[in-house]
Amino acid sequence: MKKILSALALVALASSALAQDAAPDALVRSITQDVLAVLKQNSSAQDPKQIANIIEMKVLPHFELTRMTQLAMGRNWRAASPEQQKVLTAEFMTLLVRTYSTALASYRDQVIDVKPLRAAPNATDVTVKSDVKRPGSQPIAIDYDLGRTPAGWKVYDVKVGGVSLVTTYRETFANEVRENGIDGLIKSLSTKNRQSDARFGASKT
Repeated sequence: MKKILSALALVALASSALAQDAAPDALVRSITQDVLAVLKQNSSAQDPKQIANIIEMKVLPHFELTRMTQLAMGRNWRAASPEQQKVLTAEFMTLLVRTYSTALASYRDQVIDVKPLRAAPNATDVTVKSDVKRPGSQPIAIDYDLGRTPAGWKVYDVKVGGVSLVTTYRETFANEVRENGIDGLIKSLSTKNRQSDARFGASKT
């Protein structure tokens, strides 16, 4: 269930029509409404491959991917070369897209209530809070951490029930680096992503 909720958190940020200076809560709210409407109306959105395409085209522009990868890597980020950092960011992006596209295929009429933002007008980092409401169950909190960038507000972390989306990978990544180095982590991520791509292809046959 947490994977499904995290997937909803990701897809709730998919829109290319909003202005760069949109308020963070307005950004999240508008995108949530648009994308959930698509999921309810378009049966093809239940296919993980189709969802992955939507995320890659519309969700990712609203994420600060390098910062997200840096958070997931922790102190090991500084040990990576600029080229390794670039590759890690690309592989981590693919990992997130594939994982949560698959989870989102199980979406079933959850409702996301985005709360009004309470932050200073000159704030550069904010948290937009929301609840996922499920029939017969307690709401689950989803918090979006956003930072102001020259290109507008960007998401750099999502917390589901208080658990960070990106830092959940930190221990796994740290163990891989400790055992096999940065290149070993890159190889491991690449292998997992290729295996996931193969499953995506098989689901279309």
